Amino acid sequence: MFDQLIAQAPTFFTRFTFAFLFDAMLRTLAMTALGCSVGLAAGFAIAVVRFTHTRWLAPLRFVLTVLVEVFRRIPFLVNLFIVMFALQGFGADISLFTIATVSICIVATAFLSEVIRAGLESVPRQQIEAAHVMNFGYARMLFSVLLPQSWRVILPPAFAFMVMFIKDTSLASQMGVVELTFSGKVLMNRGFSPFLVYGAVLAAYFILSYPLSRLGAHLENRLATPRSQKSLKRVRATSGPARHHSVG
Repeated sequence: MFDQLIAQAPTFFTRFTFAFLFDAMLRTLAMTALGCSVGLAAGFAIAVVRFTHTRWLAPLRFVLTVLVEVFRRIPFLVNLFIVMFALQGFGADISLFTIATVSICIVATAFLSEVIRAGLESVPRQQIEAAHVMNFGYARMLFSVLLPQSWRVILPPAFAFMVMFIKDTSLASQMGVVELTFSGKVLMNRGFSPFLVYGAVLAAYFILSYPLSRLGAHLENRLATPRSQKSLKRVRATSGPARHHSVG
């Protein structure tokens, strides 16, 4: 085995290999960044609607709750194929990269909406009642009372979710998206040792995720107040168990 590694190393560690893996890294990062950015925006909108108690929005809140709970519990790989067959059913000629990104948007929206909603609910009820007494409208209460206090609770777990989804994009390789895991399969088909190939893929995932995970940990420690530490546990309890059902 070691003789094979030594013999193949000069032909593996070439400019072509590094360029190929770098392109796959960028594609992996792009899918995660685009999907989670859209998911964060859409999740915020869903969380804001679900946080209201307006009677005429009750049907919409019910529909959004059902959608969030369903997509939080569908495995990501299944979600990928659902999106692919749905778009193909409409006759749309869309790239596999776009299909994977749309799937990430859907999953990220479901999970991040729960993180944001739990963060909004971490604000003490007395302050919300005080805002009502002062005749604050919902928009004013949201931006003047809720968000300034809840963003410290929302940001760390939302950031951690985005970092974790870098690894989950590997499932997109099952449908042919040329991201990091699929690039490993391509290099394997060229006859390279699996230890060389997946060692390089492992290093690439580490290079992508470790700095971001350290930044997320720094944000959590810097932003979390003693009160928000308790709220963070509540957010994790809300989003954590279902997380394991959604991917894999």
